Amino acid sequence: MGANLADPLAQMIAARRALAALEGCRMRAASSLYRTRAVSAEPQPDYLNAVLSIDCALSAEALLHQLLALEQLHGRMRTGARDAARTLDLDLLCFGQIQSQGGALELPHPRMHLRAFVLAPLCELAPSLALLGYPASHWLELCDRSGVVRLSPADAKGWPDGRS
Repeated sequence: MGANLADPLAQMIAARRALAALEGCRMRAASSLYRTRAVSAEPQPDYLNAVLSIDCALSAEALLHQLLALEQLHGRMRTGARDAARTLDLDLLCFGQIQSQGGALELPHPRMHLRAFVLAPLCELAPSLALLGYPASHWLELCDRSGVVRLSPADAKGWPDGRS
């Protein structure tokens, strides 16, 4: 998850609570928050990013639908621009062992192994998660992490301490 507009910390906290309250879902763990330099040709504020682990009885498609609805509820405007600033961005990275390529839902997420802003929080929760035959921690070692900084608890007020 990520946000860089309209009080990103408040957006992230509210989205985490909403995801934990989804019917048929149970929050297992939340990574720390990370401040991340925006990857965009246009100047924009830094992002806050985190990874959540959720047990979910919904199908992957139904969960994706819930994620998109939650983004919209938080003011997400989809302009078609890939690196546009946003109030909330919720990506489904993995869903058990399901693999799906092409279409609206690609699992596992096809670019997560290239993104330090995904891998740093992911490795807090699942460093040995296999991505393209290697653990997530392997891919993080290969990434440029210079623009990805873990927030201190003082800067992440309201975000859960630890991994719950």
